[in-house]
Amino acid sequence: MNWYLKAMKQYATFGGRAQRAEYWYFVLFYALGIILLSFVDAATGTFNKEAGIGLLSALFIFAHLIPSIAVSIRRLHDIGRSGWWYLLVFIPVAGPLVLLFFSVQDSTEDNEYGPNPKKIS
Repeated sequence: MNWYLKAMKQYATFGGRAQRAEYWYFVLFYALGIILLSFVDAATGTFNKEAGIGLLSALFIFAHLIPSIAVSIRRLHDIGRSGWWYLLVFIPVAGPLVLLFFSVQDSTEDNEYGPNPKKIS
């Protein structure tokens, strides 16, 4: 949970680096939040079948839009790649797979985006 909170504290920080633990714990708690709020939406009747999403889930996703992009870009920085690689998300199927491959790679040593976060913490 601390990694998720760390990512949320750096709400719109696109510079620097995010190690794997920070990125994947953010993804875990983000997914759990969406699942939990989907159940709440279904129970309270705020789920819209045509849209395929509920009111609370949509608000949660919208509130996490910038932090999720920021932590993804910092994760790319951690492996020595530019944040512009995040635009691969717009290429169907192949783009997200490439980003998944990048996100599981180990941190590089000190690079242009800062020192290795594993050695700092």
